[in-house]
Parts: sequence; C-alpha cells; structure tokens
Amino acid sequence: MYRIMSFNVLCGGKDGHWWTGRTSLVCQIIKEAKPSSFGVQEAHIGWIHALCEGLPEYDYVGVGRDDGKEGGEFSAVFYLKDKFTASDFGNFWISETPEKPSKGWDSACIRNATFVRLTDRENGKSYIHFNTHLDHVGRTAQINGAKMIQEKAASFKGVPVVCTGDFNVLQGSDCYKTMISGNMGDARFMAPDSDDKWTFHGFMPEEIKHIIDFVFVDEKTVKPLKFRVIDKKIGGKFYSDHNAIYADIELK
Repeated sequence: MYRIMSFNVLCGGKDGHWWTGRTSLVCQIIKEAKPSSFGVQEAHIGWIHALCEGLPEYDYVGVGRDDGKEGGEFSAVFYLKDKFTASDFGNFWISETPEKPSKGWDSACIRNATFVRLTDRENGKSYIHFNTHLDHVGRTAQINGAKMIQEKAASFKGVPVVCTGDFNVLQGSDCYKTMISGNMGDARFMAPDSDDKWTFHGFMPEEIKHIIDFVFVDEKTVKPLKFRVIDKKIGGKFYSDHNAIYADIELK
C-alpha cells in the first residue's frame, strides 16, 4: 500500500496566516499522515528549504515555474528517499512551448507540471507521480493542461500513474472531465472508504467550501483503497487555505 498526498501550502499567506508561521504546521500534517509521496503546490524556494529541513526523510524533484530553476512556485514531488529510487523525472510547462518556462493560451500565470518514476527498493514495483497546479483563470489552459498530463502519462506505456494537484476547477468542469477521460479516475470516488469534504476554504470554512484539489489515478493499474481530506486545525491555527488530501492505493 502507498499513500499519495496533494498539498497546496499557500505561497505567502494573507491576513496574518504568513508562510513563515505555518511551516511547522505543514510539516506536522505531513509527518502525521506519513505519505509515500506527496505533491505540493504554491511552494516557493523558501517552502522547499523548510520542507527539506522539517522532513529529512523525504527528497524531492521539481523546479521553480518562472525560470526552471528556483524562481517562482514549485509543483514538486516529495518521496521517501529510503523507500524509493527516483528516475525518469522531468518537468513541462502548460503552454505551447512545454520545454521551457512559458505562459500558454489564456493562462494568467506561468504553470508547470513535475513527474517522477518511483521504484520501491524492497519489491521493485514502480509508479509515476505527476503533480501540477493549473491556472485559476484560463479555461483553455486548464483543459490543455489536463490533456498534456494525459498524453505524458500514456507515454509510460502501462506503468501505474497517479496525479495530484490543485486544478482550480470544480468536479464536472470540462477540465475535470478531461482528466477522468481515458484510463484516469478520481480516487475520491473510486475508493470504497472515502469522504466528501471540501478542499479549499480560504481561511473561511463557514463561507467557502470548494473541491478543487484531486488525486487522479490510472484505473487499469491503480486501485484506491481509502481517500481522506485532512480538515483540522493545529492548536487552533489553519495550516493552509487548502486542506491536504491523500489516497491510499495498491498497484495492480
């Protein structure tokens, strides 16, 4: 069994919920959940350093979306470094020029995706973990981003695939429908043990209740067992404006 997490950590912060005051909370959530691998969104280089320091059992792959190095937000994938070997990793941009930092179609921001092949050192099983943060404005960019992920996932020719991310769309949107086309499915609905809690609250959970964060999996090769949204505070404090989510899976 592998636990796959998606976590939008909120790049800077707002209204007193600044990132420097939340790094320990985010690390605590991850330590308690103990994911095999997790994708982060809105993680600038300061966040990356804080996660590496607070979670030394993990390593990561990923680059800043603005320059392909350390500039801007990362859509990094972290993994348990003693459990997995990482290979076939890479990044692409959600644009007409995916090989370089670029803004595509009607997107308001530069957006990218990161992927890595993780091989279990003990049993030799592998899966590909994709992670992304799609645009919050551009509907065409969202749909094309989903198509790009689908196409890249298919290039691994039957290796199990999971995809985490903040997709900035609701269930039933054209982008969401694109992601669940073909072999991909939403782990929230595939898992026999699941919940229906929202993922984005904007620090106002009584007013804002959106589901825009997902764990998608290849239905032919991945079997979700459990899906959870972590909707708690720590010491009365929000750890982010998103709730972290995870899916427990088996590889078929």
